[in-house]
Amino acid sequence: MKRTRETKAIDGNAGSEAWTVEVREDPARVDAAQWDALAENSASATPFMRHAYLAALHESASAVPATGWSPQFLTIERSGRLVAACPLYLKSHSYGEYEFDWAWADAYERNGLRYYPKLLAAVPFTPVPGARLLAADGQARGILLRAMRQLAEQNDLSSAHVLFLDDDDRATAESAGWMLRSTVQFHWTNRAPQPYADFAEFLATLQRDKRKKIQQERRYVREAGVEFQVRLGTQIAPADWDFFYRCYTATYRAHRSTPYLTRNFFERMARTMPEHWLLFTARRAGVAIATSLIALDPRRGHAYGRYWGALEAVNCLHFEACYYQPLAWCIEHGYARFEGGAQGEHKMARGLLPVRTYSAHWLGDARFADAVQHFLEREGAGVESYVSELDERNPFKPAP
Repeated sequence: MKRTRETKAIDGNAGSEAWTVEVREDPARVDAAQWDALAENSASATPFMRHAYLAALHESASAVPATGWSPQFLTIERSGRLVAACPLYLKSHSYGEYEFDWAWADAYERNGLRYYPKLLAAVPFTPVPGARLLAADGQARGILLRAMRQLAEQNDLSSAHVLFLDDDDRATAESAGWMLRSTVQFHWTNRAPQPYADFAEFLATLQRDKRKKIQQERRYVREAGVEFQVRLGTQIAPADWDFFYRCYTATYRAHRSTPYLTRNFFERMARTMPEHWLLFTARRAGVAIATSLIALDPRRGHAYGRYWGALEAVNCLHFEACYYQPLAWCIEHGYARFEGGAQGEHKMARGLLPVRTYSAHWLGDARFADAVQHFLEREGAGVESYVSELDERNPFKPAP
């Protein structure tokens, strides 16, 4: 991979400054403290953008060249200080992205062109919206995006993509001429300005049929004799992580697939980011049968549904472990938001409402870029209609 370096004169009291753009194939070569400082400077950066999280993906052999994720972390320094950075990967496939461009790859191949490798700015296996272009200011963000395109052009790559970006990233990409794509996720938001007192109060705000459905589903789980153990941070013991991973892999096996994340990744998370994890363990007759792992952002009061797995089939256990238990916990602890992950229209009946998410795309071939732009315009109109339809099916009672 070629290296790219760009300098730009900046007017100021100290005279001109140099912008130094570098590509790093190992996240460990990026200063962790400076990276995290950029993340903390962003109001929308999630824990998944922390250096420890991204480094663990690499060091645990989860996101590495052998799995199709070759790190090309892009950094910009000004006067020796990190002012912009993003987790960038050279991708040999589109697995683990939750943003589906398989049709684009197929079209390239059918026309005798190479779509892979492509350049991707994303958090591997993590479809959580937030800042992707960490930057001290808008100027640095713009240079970071321009350097990404330059890197793709220098290496004759088909395309560059930024997934699940925030509003600042989206505005920067749009002004730079990148194509935007939107999808839909389902998120729960606590009531404001007066948060829900408990789960029952939240339930009371739902329409009668939705409320009765949830009550029925929860009753099925109780009548099956299932109880939940809740552990936070350092309360999660190694044996708990072992059982969680057993359930996690069982879910992939049930779908005839292979887990993206290794056991070592979660071992590193338990050691370096314990405060960001909440584990629900379902037990029946004292025996653990299922788990649900939730990620937490205490700074913003956000929670994220991440992984679940079960060793026994219990009616509605998935809904209880992945939605009702986490929502009750969020309400009890004053959390403002719970994000249910990618896709899943069924989440709406459980109080999670549709939210638009965005990605940005640059394609080097002008013919394909034009075709994809027309496709995205048609797709975007469909998404708009879909969201309007969902809004009409709002599960909450009308405001008085």
